[in-house]
Amino acid sequence: MPRRDCIVTSTWAPGTPGAATAATPRDDLLREAAAGDGTFTQAHGPFHRYRRAVTTAPDGTVTETVTYRLDIPVFGALFALPVRRAVRHRRAPGGRSPWWAPPDQLNERQVRALALLALAAASAAFANTLYTQTANAAATAFGISDRGLGQGGAIVRVGVLISLPFAFLADRTGRRRMIILLAWLTPLGCAVGALSPSFWFLTASQTVARPLGIALGLLAGVAAAEEMPRNSRAYALSVLALAAGMGAGMAVSALPLRDIGPDGWRLAYALALLLLPIGLHLGRHLDETRRFQTVHRIQPPMDRRRLALIVGVAITANLFVAPASFFQNAYLEDIRGYSGSATTLFTLATGTPASLGLVLGGRLADMIGRRRLIMVCTPVSTLFLVLAFMVSGPWMWGCALAGSITASLAYPAYAVYRAELFPTGNRGGANGLITAAALLSGSLGILAVGAWRDHGASFGTLMAVMAVGQLVAAGIAVLGYPETAHLALEEINPGDPAIAEE
Repeated sequence: MPRRDCIVTSTWAPGTPGAATAATPRDDLLREAAAGDGTFTQAHGPFHRYRRAVTTAPDGTVTETVTYRLDIPVFGALFALPVRRAVRHRRAPGGRSPWWAPPDQLNERQVRALALLALAAASAAFANTLYTQTANAAATAFGISDRGLGQGGAIVRVGVLISLPFAFLADRTGRRRMIILLAWLTPLGCAVGALSPSFWFLTASQTVARPLGIALGLLAGVAAAEEMPRNSRAYALSVLALAAGMGAGMAVSALPLRDIGPDGWRLAYALALLLLPIGLHLGRHLDETRRFQTVHRIQPPMDRRRLALIVGVAITANLFVAPASFFQNAYLEDIRGYSGSATTLFTLATGTPASLGLVLGGRLADMIGRRRLIMVCTPVSTLFLVLAFMVSGPWMWGCALAGSITASLAYPAYAVYRAELFPTGNRGGANGLITAAALLSGSLGILAVGAWRDHGASFGTLMAVMAVGQLVAAGIAVLGYPETAHLALEEINPGDPAIAEE
């Protein structure tokens, strides 16, 4: 069905502030240019089509009619009402953008790219979450112990090495080509799990499928950072994280299928086939990033100090993050006696509100800086997430919710550094190495927690011990990372030739 233009009409009485400003070009969500006869067009902004006409009646009444079309693939409905309100209610030039919008004015290409990359992030997150959410049910069906469950989780994470060739190839052949390829391969690889004759076959299949999703997610983040203007990179990654939450939510929502019977978890893997149209959509509409088109032949040496800093953060943080995520379902089901449906409700109820933290965290990271958010939010989120493994009832729900929200506030600040601190020629490869280090470290954390659980240690004690790594990660970031807010990527990486930000 073809998209229709939206029309917003406003009327002001003679002599009112609205009547006075209507005759001047606006500069908020977009920047207008006067076209004559009381008509204004888009000089820079997100709209596919835009026209504002201002007429004055004989009695001095001013009428403004705005006709526009905003083409946002798939997610357009989410922004329809906020955009309509922003079009109707003009903001002062230089004022802050709405809370849901990026700090910078984006153009149509950037809006379209961000929406398409969000689709890729959703598919990637489904693949990354699927095994974590279903492994306990599959282990129960196949008679696997907690130690075997931990070994399966560790093996799947070691498969991250499979993602490295895709990351390095993206630095040579392009982000677009690899993203589209991975958008097809990832759901196909996940769907193989539905046919698993054993727990270890399932583990082997997802040891391949999950890294494909990891590569897809990291390259979507790289492409988003390269396309966005200087004050909106963290915001863009928060949008991808929101979309990733939707993809992960799809995997979580499939958990009640396990209540159908011992093989109900298999249906979750079959759902992956619903993501195949994303590959088709990306192939038709996704463009190569402007920065890659400009500098892709330049292969500068990798900054080892920066790489070591981010790898250090990734390793120490994932000693806690990986086991806390992987064993959450086992804790809820084995310790608290939750069913698959109850586990889904807990995960969605405590995780979905965290989306507000992602949006706010992205804006704050771009506006006030990355390190402040990391310094304040990481200790708070770590404390609450550990407590969620120690308390029960409403306190457990409250701690998990508070931990999720504060962790989400810090996430964009951490994530954006992975793209910012490396030049275009090795940005993909660097992100691949960092992700591999994070997943391998997570494997060690999962193995350790699984082994200690078999020796009788409580989840609360284990998570408290592993949380030390998260606090070390925050210390490394705050003390070692440079502040990159408000800087162009070429200012952070002087070896790259400058590119005009649209």
